[in-house]
This record gives sequence, structure tokens and C-alpha cells, in this order.
Amino acid sequence: MSLFQHAVFFTSVADWRDLPTPEGEEIAFAGRSNAGKSSAINALAKRKRLAFISKLPGRTQQINFFSLGNGRYLVDLPGYGYAKVPVTIRQHWETLLSKYLQTRKKLRGLVLIMDARHPITTLDKQMLDWFLPTGKPVHILLSKADKLNKQQANNALHHVTETLSLCHHQCTVQLFSSVSKIGLDEAEAAITAWFGPSLAAVSKIKNPRLKGSKPGVKRLK
Repeated sequence: MSLFQHAVFFTSVADWRDLPTPEGEEIAFAGRSNAGKSSAINALAKRKRLAFISKLPGRTQQINFFSLGNGRYLVDLPGYGYAKVPVTIRQHWETLLSKYLQTRKKLRGLVLIMDARHPITTLDKQMLDWFLPTGKPVHILLSKADKLNKQQANNALHHVTETLSLCHHQCTVQLFSSVSKIGLDEAEAAITAWFGPSLAAVSKIKNPRLKGSKPGVKRLK
């Protein structure tokens, strides 16, 4: 059974002082508003309504924690980049996100969701600039890949890989769709590996395509 199928809602916080105690391990999910962040979490957990999906971008205004058991958590961060959010709220999110990403010791890595049709925006680059100095890994999901044909999807993957290859060496990139399940097994294996060698070994057995050259998944060198 997938590790993510054990996910249950744990808590929501809107202030640094309310974060759970710093024991265990966390993997954070970030992305522009309406990029498919909550949908990705639901797809990994094989659940429809674990993470709330709003038709109105910018509605996730808290950091949501989902427990996987044994001190492991998925963390759904507020979406960024929605212009109609009041300036004071947007500034609060940016401050909280920056502090969380740069200083949270139990954070093992960042899953960055980008809409495959509009990847590598200025705010996506800002998010990477905030996080990459930590030295922790980033796995980029180019979401909504089902909305592109094969050539368009491969072009998007190539574009993101080439754009980040010069200075963002700890990133991996793949195509993903929560609707058609494109890249779901690859994403699950890549993220599970961050929780430790024993879980990574199980994931590689389940998804042997991830050994060596991986279709749809690229590591930036």
C-alpha cells in the first residue's frame, strides 16, 4: 500500500508560533494559486477531498498539515501569485512561507507544482530562490499535462529542464496530471525517497522504471 494512502488531516495554522512541534519529517507542496497543488496531494493519497480544492484561486489561506503516521507529514502551503488577494494578506503569506521554507529544520524537501502550460513564472523562480539555499531537494511537478498533446508536454518538460539547469542543480522535473494519473507513480517514488532509505527501497521495487533513465523525469545536473 502507498505511504500516502494513510494521509489524514492533522491541523491548519496561519501563524509561525502555531506550527506543530519540530519533531519528525515534513515534505511541503507549493505552487501558484490554481496550479493543481491540492489536486496533486489528493491524487497521491488516492482520495478526492483530503486537500480542499477551490474553484476560486487564492482561497487556501493557511498551512495545512496531513499526517502520514510515524511523525511524517505532507504540508500544503498557501498558493502564491493571486493578484486579488489583499496586499496585507499576501505579505503575511510571503513572510510565513519564506520563514517556513528557509528555517524549518524538519522539512525534507519541496514539491513545487507548476502548470505545464505556464511554467517557470517570476514567482516560481522567487520560490526556488527562497528555498534552494537550504540545500534541500526540489521535485517539480508540471501539472495538468493531460491538457497538452505529447509534443507540447515534452516541449514544456524540456523548457523547464533547460531553464533551471544552469543554477538549480538539486531539482528534478517531471510531467504530472492528477486527472489522467500521468507521472503519479514517478512522483510517489521520488517523494517517498525523501522520507528515508527503507521507504525508498520499497518505492523502487514498486516502480522499477525509476532506476537509471526515467521517462518523464529529469534530474538537473
